[in-house]
Amino acid sequence: MDERPEPSPDAAQGSAPGGPLDRRAELSEFLRTRRARLKPEDVGLPDFGRHRRVPGLRREELAQLAGVSVAYYTRLEQGNGRNVSAEVLDAIARALRLSDAEHAHLTHLAKPKQHKKKQTGRTQQVRGSLLQLLDTMDSCPAYITGRRSDILAWNRMASAVFGDWAELPPQERNWARMVFLRPESRELFVDWDQKATDMVSFLRMDAGCHPDDPKLSALVGELSVKSEEFRRLWATHDVKEKGYGVKRLHHPLVGDLTLSFESFHLPDDGEQMLIAYHAEPGSASAEALRLLASWGTDATKAGKAPTTPRT
Repeated sequence: MDERPEPSPDAAQGSAPGGPLDRRAELSEFLRTRRARLKPEDVGLPDFGRHRRVPGLRREELAQLAGVSVAYYTRLEQGNGRNVSAEVLDAIARALRLSDAEHAHLTHLAKPKQHKKKQTGRTQQVRGSLLQLLDTMDSCPAYITGRRSDILAWNRMASAVFGDWAELPPQERNWARMVFLRPESRELFVDWDQKATDMVSFLRMDAGCHPDDPKLSALVGELSVKSEEFRRLWATHDVKEKGYGVKRLHHPLVGDLTLSFESFHLPDDGEQMLIAYHAEPGSASAEALRLLASWGTDATKAGKAPTTPRT
């Protein structure tokens, strides 16, 4: 029997831009989009393509792979994840071939932890010893991010490479807002499309953990209104954890840079991360970083006055 897409009312409406994120709708849409990206042949099932009226696996096919009843899985995909066991979620995650980040996101949505409301909107503070550490990293661009990809602190080299965030009001020191709303970011990031995709995936991960965060809801609402690209990417429901990799930049003073980066969760606050960049020794990018460091204040003409904020 052909399955026809019949999302629940919550899933169809989704979460209103700027309003609280509807966890049931998020769960429904996440499962639906993960199922839609799989083809029968991907999971060893016969493909009767000419009879299919929906993309991806049917619900009954996914239920069979996960070892649950079709009715049970349908209720879950409609956002009714109450009392679902970790074992069932693990089976569904395996059937959908979820990444570790996607598996964690599914668990956050289906089995939410209780968070005190006063914690979700609290102002994050950076320890004084971490601020000192940033200052000592005088040849390495580094900064600390918090919830919603807010930029909490940074060093002089981060200012030299990315521009002076001290000139921005605190509420605008946010990577998502800068990537989608500031034209300078398209000039700085050579692979801007990938940066934008990653940024939305990080926010989705955060939203799964803290759907009641009013600041996150406001940020998503603002970006949804002001950026068509953000709206398109947000609708994919992709999630991703910050990690490590390589970024290619085009700096207004020293030209092209290829920098590796590493991300570290802080032990006393898992919602804060230290991100540090470095160049391969002896490379043109390493020489460019050395020049930026030696130029000092002059190196930040594109962003002026390097500063580590004292939060």
